[in-house]
Amino acid sequence: MTKKLALFQHSPGEGPGRFLLQAARQNKIHLYIIKAWEGLFPDPEAYHGFVLLGGSPHVQEEERYPFLALEKQSLQEILTANKPCLGICLGHQLLAEALGAQVGPNFCSSVGLSQAFLTGNGRSHPLFEGMNSSFPTFKWHSQAVIPPLPPHFHILATSRECQVEAFSMKGRPHLVGLQFDNHASHLEDVAAWYDQDQKWLSSLAPAPPAKKQLLAGLACQQARLARQFSRMFASFCRML
Repeated sequence: MTKKLALFQHSPGEGPGRFLLQAARQNKIHLYIIKAWEGLFPDPEAYHGFVLLGGSPHVQEEERYPFLALEKQSLQEILTANKPCLGICLGHQLLAEALGAQVGPNFCSSVGLSQAFLTGNGRSHPLFEGMNSSFPTFKWHSQAVIPPLPPHFHILATSRECQVEAFSMKGRPHLVGLQFDNHASHLEDVAAWYDQDQKWLSSLAPAPPAKKQLLAGLACQQARLARQFSRMFASFCRML
């Protein structure tokens, strides 16, 4: 049976990403795009699981982005139904807040390639099954999940730039947040993000890498980033 995943997209220019679309095809997953800014969210029972993508809003910006209040209500329904949910970047932060954590400005902005390190909980979590204890990540954020975390959280991965790179819940491994954007680290996706987010990028200190430098670094990691995201997505699909 083909599994159905609903993807909550938060910005018109930040769709699923080429690596996510490729992984969905490989795993015979049917994706349904939910345009969150339209304010219409589905019945959780209509889908096998959910993916919350990234985007421009901050978790706290409900006045500027009124759909966030509606999405937070929808997310509580998803959690009550105990549906598998994978949050990415903004989605990671929304999921963490819904489960009781704090979200706010990170101690530094993080744009470009980085390296994540699995914790003991991460090495035993099914999402990271078969993966190395350290792996490359593609980052695009200035907000983060802020420690200390509630006791029911497990930090799965960390990095030099961000303490909570990935998390899950005690007894609920099918709820997972990823701060990094490996799903959209294809060169064409990153080039488009760089062009559309110039205002945000220019506001960051220290300044992010130049576009040419960023794409050159990513080019060397494309095959590895694609393989690793494919492995993580397949592991998530096994939890549906």
